[in-house]
Amino acid sequence: MDFTEKILSEKQIYKGKLLDVRKYEVVLPNGLKSGREVIKHIGASAVLAVDDENNIFMVRQYRFAAGEHLLEVPAGKFDRHGEDPLECARRELEEETGKKAEFWSYLGYILTTPGFTDEKIHLFLAKGLFDGKTNPDSDEFIQLVRTPLAEFEKMIREGNINDAKTIAVYTRAKLSGGI
Repeated sequence: MDFTEKILSEKQIYKGKLLDVRKYEVVLPNGLKSGREVIKHIGASAVLAVDDENNIFMVRQYRFAAGEHLLEVPAGKFDRHGEDPLECARRELEEETGKKAEFWSYLGYILTTPGFTDEKIHLFLAKGLFDGKTNPDSDEFIQLVRTPLAEFEKMIREGNINDAKTIAVYTRAKLSGGI
């Protein structure tokens, strides 16, 4: 059965540095009209970086919207529309951790919260790590955290890692046999 909704109108409500909020009028599959509000997002990449000793590289940073410090895998939004997700992943890994990787595996993507945003985060596993140079954004205050895989898994189980992209990229890497 096709549940696609037909767009009748679209209006931009807000356009900022990160967000583009749109309001739509749609026709539902049953013929009734309804409204939809969508946050448009340029896209992003996230990286599970694993060294030769099975340590995971994460960053600890304060997330204003959540109101707390989070442990997350290196990640970031595309710099421009159409940017290659791997290019973004490589840049973010080096900027946030000072590491580069010899081997990259694409693990697919996740839709972060499809009820109200089109944000798509591409997931990567990075191995064969070697030194690069950190270069965080001017508004980015992060602490590098290197954690053994077993401890990382325990932190997820015990609720000490709550970031969805971090849990998703780990799960994809684990299920694919990459770790």
